[in-house]
Amino acid sequence: MTKLFEGKKGLILGVANDRSIAWAVAKEIMDNGGVCGFSHLPDKADDDKKKNRRRVANCVEAYPSQTAFLEPLDVQSDEQIAEFMKMAGEKLGKIDFLLHSIAFADRNDLQRDTVETSREGFKLAMDISVYSLMSVTNAARPYFNPGATVLTMTYFGGEKCVPGYNVMGICKAALDSTVKYLAYDLGPQGFRVNAVSAGPLKTLAGSAAGVGEMQAFYNYVAPLGRCVTHEEVGKAGSYLLSDYSSGITGEILHVDSGYNIMGSPGRLLHELKQQAAS
Repeated sequence: MTKLFEGKKGLILGVANDRSIAWAVAKEIMDNGGVCGFSHLPDKADDDKKKNRRRVANCVEAYPSQTAFLEPLDVQSDEQIAEFMKMAGEKLGKIDFLLHSIAFADRNDLQRDTVETSREGFKLAMDISVYSLMSVTNAARPYFNPGATVLTMTYFGGEKCVPGYNVMGICKAALDSTVKYLAYDLGPQGFRVNAVSAGPLKTLAGSAAGVGEMQAFYNYVAPLGRCVTHEEVGKAGSYLLSDYSSGITGEILHVDSGYNIMGSPGRLLHELKQQAAS
């Protein structure tokens, strides 16, 4: 039986470690026959242990025949992006999918009220978290196979106010809009662009945004009465990068146990009433 990604090759940008959502998607792709080229955050010159590279290398070591390369990429450098895509084209040939899972905001800006976000911090967060999707997609276009698809990672904090998410919520709102405009631009060429909006998961980035508290909240509010898992998000992400979703573009797929549909705290109200009565 042919696997879903048999004969497919693509790029995974943004794996930080084995808890990354990007890794959950990549693992699903490789388990289903796909070949992936990976980026990692550049290591500092004085970091002898090369921590960023090592963390991703530890993930891909179980897939030697399906890992085409692991190379550093600074998405704030157009020159590096162009060089990375040229290298990817040489090693992979044509590309069938591109996963963009890159976001960053200065911790000082995340920890202050949104209204107090610094100008430089705002520009930095938007550049890395939003513009990078445009820049890597544009640079990858010449190497796309017909029907190639792009996927990025967003969060509900871009649709509604999630206290503590702050400036990153503004970035995700911009990212959501970018998905739609890129889908329109690339549609005539047969390329698709979508996003997955995952519920709160314990990741390197999530730890800075109070994920633990949000997960407990989801246990009460989400229709399924629980948070999602890395595996569930990985399967949903791989679906949007596969031929099974060939008629879908410009969409934001919520993988959040239904949390986004709720207009009230739901079952949490019953819990509060019981506490008040006791």
